[in-house]
Amino acid sequence: MPVLLTLFPVHGVHTVAKRLLMTGACLLALAGCADFRPPVYQRPETPAKPDWARQGSITVSASDTIVPNWWQAFRDPYLDGLVDKAIAGNYDIKVLAARIKVAGALIGEAKAGALPVFDVGAGASFEKSTGQSLVKTYNLGTQVNWDIDIWGKVEKGVQAQAAEFSATEADWRAGYLTLVADVSTTYFQILQLDEQIDQQARTLAKNKQILSTYQAMFQNGLIPKIRVMQQQAEINRLTKDLLELRRSRDISENALGTLVGVPAGVFKVPTGHLQERIQLPPVPAGLPSQLLSRRPDIVAAEYRVLESYNLVGQARLAQLPSVSLTGRGGTASFALTDLLKSFTFGFMPSINLPMLDPNVRAHVKTTEAQTKVAENEYGRTVITAFEEVENALVNVDAHKKQRVELQQQVEQLRVVAAQIDAQLKEGVVSQLDVFEAQRSLLNAQLELLANHQQILADTVTLYKALGGGWPSVAVANAGKETTQQVSK
Repeated sequence: MPVLLTLFPVHGVHTVAKRLLMTGACLLALAGCADFRPPVYQRPETPAKPDWARQGSITVSASDTIVPNWWQAFRDPYLDGLVDKAIAGNYDIKVLAARIKVAGALIGEAKAGALPVFDVGAGASFEKSTGQSLVKTYNLGTQVNWDIDIWGKVEKGVQAQAAEFSATEADWRAGYLTLVADVSTTYFQILQLDEQIDQQARTLAKNKQILSTYQAMFQNGLIPKIRVMQQQAEINRLTKDLLELRRSRDISENALGTLVGVPAGVFKVPTGHLQERIQLPPVPAGLPSQLLSRRPDIVAAEYRVLESYNLVGQARLAQLPSVSLTGRGGTASFALTDLLKSFTFGFMPSINLPMLDPNVRAHVKTTEAQTKVAENEYGRTVITAFEEVENALVNVDAHKKQRVELQQQVEQLRVVAAQIDAQLKEGVVSQLDVFEAQRSLLNAQLELLANHQQILADTVTLYKALGGGWPSVAVANAGKETTQQVSK
C-alpha cells in the first residue's frame, strides 16, 4: 500500500514544502537504482527493401498514388457514384469514424487527471429520542483535491492517448481504402459476370444448333448415337454453368449493396459489359519509396508502438512521489437560518510514495512487455505490406503477358472462324466445322474477358498496397496538436 504522510501547516507553507521535498528525497534513495526515465521513441527496426521487383509492370505512377480519388482513373461515372455512396452509407466506416470520436474524448479524459476535483454537498439530520425534543442539524461543505503532476506522468498519459487517437484515424483511412477497393473489385466482377452470361448464352445457343445437326446426322446414319449423347451432355454442362453465373451475379450484387449501405436484394446494378465500360489504365513507371509512411495500417501500427512507449514512460513516472493538496471548508448549524454564520476551513498537503507499492513496479514490467508486442506487430504489418506490393506486381506482370497471348489467340481463332465460314459457302466444310470454330472462339474470348478483370483487380490491389492516395505521415508525439484538432 502507498505510504501517506500528512503534514499540517503549523510552521507555514515554506516549512511544509521543505518537509515534503526532504521526505521525497529520502524515499528516492530507498528506491535504489529504479529507472524512472521515460523511454525515447525510435521506429522499430524492420528488414530493409531497397527496390521493387518488376518495375516495368507497375500500372500506377508515383504521382498517381498520392491522388485521393485514384479510382477515377478507371473513368466510369457509375463507379464514382458507387464509391461516394459507400463512403456515406457503409457501416464499417461509420464504426471506425465513431471510434475516432471515442479516442478524442479519451484525450480529454486523460487531461482531466491533472485538474483539481471539487466536491460540494449539503445535508440535514433529524433525530428524536424518547422524552427529548427533536434535534435538527444542517450542514454545508466543500472539498478540493488536487494531485499535482510534478513529473509529467499525466502528460505522458495524454500523449499515449493522442497516439491512440492518431492510430484510430489511420484505422479509418485503412478501412476507407479497403472499402473503395472492395467496391471497385465487386463492381468489376458484376460487369464481368454480365459479359460472361451474355457469351455463355450465345455459346449455349451455338451448341444447341450443333445438337440439332448431330441429331440429323445420326438419323441419316452418318454418326453414332454416342456423339449425340456427348453433345447433349455438353448442353447440360453449359446450362448448369449459366445458372451458376447468374447465381454468382446475384450474390455479388448483394455484397455490393451491403458495401454501399443498402439492404441486400434492394440494390440493383444495371447490366453492362466490363470491356466496354472499364478500360485498362495507362502504365507509367515509378513507385513511391516511402511505403512505410504512406500505408494507413503501417501508420496505425507505428502509432501504437509510440503509444506503448508513452505508457511505459507513464508507468515509470508513476513510481515517483506525488504531492496532493486537499482543502476542506464547511458550516454546520442547528438552525437553517444560522447555517451561513460560521465556517470551518482545513488544508492538508500529503505525499504519496508509490515506488513502495509492488503493483506499481509490476505494472512497469507489464507495459515494457506490451511494447515488444506492439513492435513485433508493427514488423509483421511491414513485412505483409512488402508481400502485398510484390504479389500485386507479380500478378500484373503475369496477367499482362497472358493478355498478349490471349489477344493473339483470339485474333487467330477469329481468322479461322471467318475462313471456315467462307469454305462452308463453297461446300468444302460442313456446318459442324463452323460451329466448332465459333465455339473455340467464344471460349478464348471468355478467357480474355477474365484476364481483363484480373488486371483491373490487380491494379486496385496495387493502389491499396501502396497506401491508396494517403500522404506520408511522420509518427511522433503530438498531444497538443491532436487535442486542438479534436476540439475543432
